[in-house]
Amino acid sequence: MEPTSTNFRAGYVALIGEPNVGKSTLLNTLLKQKISIVTNKPQTTRHKILGIHNGNNYQIVFLDTPGIIKPKYLLQEVMMHFASQAVEDADVVMLLVDAEKVKSGSYDKNNEAVEKIKAANKTTFLIVNKIDLLKKEEILPLLADLQSLFPFDEIIPLSALTKFNTNELLTTLVKYLPENPPYYDTEIVSDAQERFFVSEMIREKIFELYEQEIPYSTTVDIIEFKERELGKHYISADIVIERNSQKGILIGKEGKALKRLGTLSRKSIEEFLGHTVYLELHVKVRSDWREDKNWLDRFGYKEE
Repeated sequence: MEPTSTNFRAGYVALIGEPNVGKSTLLNTLLKQKISIVTNKPQTTRHKILGIHNGNNYQIVFLDTPGIIKPKYLLQEVMMHFASQAVEDADVVMLLVDAEKVKSGSYDKNNEAVEKIKAANKTTFLIVNKIDLLKKEEILPLLADLQSLFPFDEIIPLSALTKFNTNELLTTLVKYLPENPPYYDTEIVSDAQERFFVSEMIREKIFELYEQEIPYSTTVDIIEFKERELGKHYISADIVIERNSQKGILIGKEGKALKRLGTLSRKSIEEFLGHTVYLELHVKVRSDWREDKNWLDRFGYKEE
């Protein structure tokens, strides 16, 4: 049942930043549920992932976005469109930075993500993530240094991994939300369908198991999803690659690599769905699909 209080606050909050700053980890921590895949490789997130956090008299609709980069091909251009769209839709924009990267001096203060928030004219938080990797005496000088980036409304150091200061972030965010009724049913954590999460879980395992260009040249297309109360759910998925030469790598000798991918993916999917699954994987070649608008639309990378 949806709240009717006139004091209810609801709003959209976009998470943006360079690749690998911990946006997806933070989203999963705040929701207390994994809805955004996480790997140690950059550019894992390709879509705008919507996650809903419901509290007493408030609803925060988080928008996780792909890491901000200069696009090199059409898929990356669409990814950057998703990020720009999230910033445009947001009531609050959260710029995440990696504390360790700032400390080491390798953080470019004029990066694409910073330029994007400067152009947005939005309420903006600076979220300094991975603060657990710093010594206490290093934190204040680092925060003072980052203040010069932009006139932020709030600067919050935290650790998405250890959950340090994440409750403080939620409490502060609520103060900036407009008075609105909830945008979504307060019983759900995302608007995405199970098929989407299943495809993302398979893609996550591809990022974990394969090296070099394979994860970036790959997408997952769910062909069939049959729910069965008395038996295993049946899921058939195509793993799409760009070139025939990648097929042998993905499948592996005697099919062992693909079998391992299927086993690990099935375990994650079963944990997520709470139901046993029969997972069938097929490898398909779609030449240069990352540069083909028709294929991108077909695989769900469609600009709204």
